[in-house]
Amino acid sequence: MALTFFFLLSTIIFIHYRKAERTKGMPGLPPGPRGLPLVGYLPFLRSDLHSCFADLARIFGPVMMMKLGSRQCLILSSPEAAKEVLRDHDATFANHDITVAARILTFGGQDMAFQPLSPMWRALRKVSVRELLNARTLDSFRTLRQQEVTLMAKELHRRTGVPAAVGQMVLITSFNVLTAMLWGNSLAADELERIRGEFWELVVGIIDLLGVTNVSDIFPILERMDLQGVQQKMKQHKEKLDGILSTVIDRRVRTVNTRGDQEKAQDFLQVLLELVKKEDPRDQHLTVDNIKGLFTNMITGGTDTTSTTIEWAMAEMIGKPETMRKAQEELDSVVGKEEIVDESHIGKLPYLEALVKETLRLHPPVPFLLPRYPTTTCNVGGYIIPKGTKVFINVWSIHRDPAVWENPLEFKPERFLSGMSKLDYYGNNFNFIPFGSGRRICVGITLVEKMSLYILATMLHCFDWSLPDGTKLDLVEKFGIVLKKEKQLVVIPTTRPSCAKLRE
Repeated sequence: MALTFFFLLSTIIFIHYRKAERTKGMPGLPPGPRGLPLVGYLPFLRSDLHSCFADLARIFGPVMMMKLGSRQCLILSSPEAAKEVLRDHDATFANHDITVAARILTFGGQDMAFQPLSPMWRALRKVSVRELLNARTLDSFRTLRQQEVTLMAKELHRRTGVPAAVGQMVLITSFNVLTAMLWGNSLAADELERIRGEFWELVVGIIDLLGVTNVSDIFPILERMDLQGVQQKMKQHKEKLDGILSTVIDRRVRTVNTRGDQEKAQDFLQVLLELVKKEDPRDQHLTVDNIKGLFTNMITGGTDTTSTTIEWAMAEMIGKPETMRKAQEELDSVVGKEEIVDESHIGKLPYLEALVKETLRLHPPVPFLLPRYPTTTCNVGGYIIPKGTKVFINVWSIHRDPAVWENPLEFKPERFLSGMSKLDYYGNNFNFIPFGSGRRICVGITLVEKMSLYILATMLHCFDWSLPDGTKLDLVEKFGIVLKKEKQLVVIPTTRPSCAKLRE
């Protein structure tokens, strides 16, 4: 054991020395805090990494470099710096830095989120937009969304006066919508019900592990040892998810083989399976692992983003009741006090839209987006950024920049009705980039927007909301790849007049 430890320590010191020699004297590296040998600044970081980086940026500036273990890391905390990376040098920074846990989850990086800029990434993105995430296809699933949201509202109606976990209910509703869009009725009702029961814990476990600071990522030489058990836990989650996805795909293949092409489903899964069989040399050949990786992206990303956003919105409104009152007054005026919200009403609810935007400003679902790295040495903010540097874009800090936002810590939806009214989700203004920008911007923005607005509108129009007796509002954040509440929001629904329609 002593010899093994000595060998590992010597190897780490040697690697650190060689890398230090390569960057020694390199002109123009960004400023940043000095750390310790081998571990860099790692021992001095707090668990709330987004806030910790923001505090350091106030000392060292919005373009800051620090060593975390064996990795050189760049932290960007201003709209101008984000613009340089996401637009001016988009192609150079287009690759996402994949962690050990993410590689396991995504079948070795066979997904779209962590696939490097390549023909395969372009093929996955193209088919996702062309066959699923375009306006026409999303509109075709309008009835499906309405059915699932109505089922959630009816369940809340049955629980009137009883505490309910908002995030969990929204996540299950989002899961039902997404899976129906992805693979239709490939599973029997009893199988789908079983999956729903397992899914909440599975997604929570996956998201938590993706946010863990894993020593195997900081010192790749230690990956085999899995000192924190992150790889082993993620393998267990991945096996459960793989079991679900394999069942869905196998059932579809058997059904098509039995019934023939005439009764073949025309959903997204079938489109992907046809591409797997296709051997046209002009097209990028997809594999079953690509399908599983893509579905993993959509299910974990789409469901958790929506549920987290709505949970934060509800928490902020409970802390500032006049915002809930204004949203409900708008809904009563546009929808009618005794009617049920329809998706056609959403475009007529500017205050509700402002409320969701303000939630995404204060609590961006992915506070650092997905970290990137430059494929060549380049210049950002007048500094040299070495090839392979891990790049964090602190969207959480940018969204709270007092140079851009008046009273940035205040929950104030009205700001999106006046000076910031033209800001959208598509990364055109770098003061507000909750879903990123450039070629790697989130492809599911339109679906997340539709789901978030429609679910929140239904919840506010059908119910009043309050905390259980003796409970205090908690707005403490839990840092991770997704910025969640430290404690899940549990609130009590009370029926409003429109709930009468739910009994029909």
